[in-house]
Amino acid sequence: MSLIHLIAPSGYAINQQAALRGVARLEQAGHAVENQRVITRRQQRFAGSDAERAADLNDLAQLAGPDTIVMPVRGGYGATRLLDQIDWQALCRRQQRSPLLICGHSDFTAVQMALLSRGNVITFSGPMLTGNFGAETLNDFTVEHFWRALRHPQFTVEWQSSGPQCDVEGTLWGGNLAMLTSLVGTPWLPQIDGGILVVEDVNEHPFRVERMLLQLFHAGILSRQRALVLGSFSGAEPNDYDAGYDLPTVAAYLRSRLAIPVIDGLDFGHEQRTVTLPLGARARLVNQREAATLTLSGHPVLGE
Repeated sequence: MSLIHLIAPSGYAINQQAALRGVARLEQAGHAVENQRVITRRQQRFAGSDAERAADLNDLAQLAGPDTIVMPVRGGYGATRLLDQIDWQALCRRQQRSPLLICGHSDFTAVQMALLSRGNVITFSGPMLTGNFGAETLNDFTVEHFWRALRHPQFTVEWQSSGPQCDVEGTLWGGNLAMLTSLVGTPWLPQIDGGILVVEDVNEHPFRVERMLLQLFHAGILSRQRALVLGSFSGAEPNDYDAGYDLPTVAAYLRSRLAIPVIDGLDFGHEQRTVTLPLGARARLVNQREAATLTLSGHPVLGE
């Protein structure tokens, strides 16, 4: 079984019971969970001081042990406060020598994009301790897709989709949409041409989702990709004022503006049901007859 090393670079885990439930589940499955002290650490809304949270990341460069999975306790906010305090060169050297399998999402997207930008380091966008492994009911789909990604050097995810038929290949990248847009114009957003960009978010009204995607469009980022994949956007219900303006309307508008295919429907994001995707890996996206497949390869796996 695997060693799971916890970090807490973002928000304090207000649901301590869920965090401890996640630890218990992982241990019952035979995994060792270390660095549990970060679960209770707190300063204001954050999981400790900036220095403590930055040390969680910097210390990974010296972390020993094969088959180690690095997992944030939760997301929230706080990772972007640390970006200029991280020794990216040391982290990237460690990953090139013997990669840790780093998995998280939400606010952690900022760290993942910085690693991809600074050293072409592949990380996994997937479940975290509190919200996923610590959920009241553990989602079997999420668990299966998590281990599928971390154990297989090539794997495929499938889903019911909408959008034009396509068959494209490129580097998979992306994650949380708000975090991606917050990195535009900074050194920590990867400059990827010919990629497959996958995005998700939570509790963002459809107009905010559209506004963030338009920021990527006007910055010239979307036009350089081979495809855009839309994941989960829960909490994005329209209101009476919208008069029919909703997420499908946003997707249709994007398709009218973009020359690249926009494919939606992927179970990816802040939901209990989510796939795990290696950001920075090689990807082939095929969409036809409302069924899409995304085949990933070139990422580190357990047991290498």
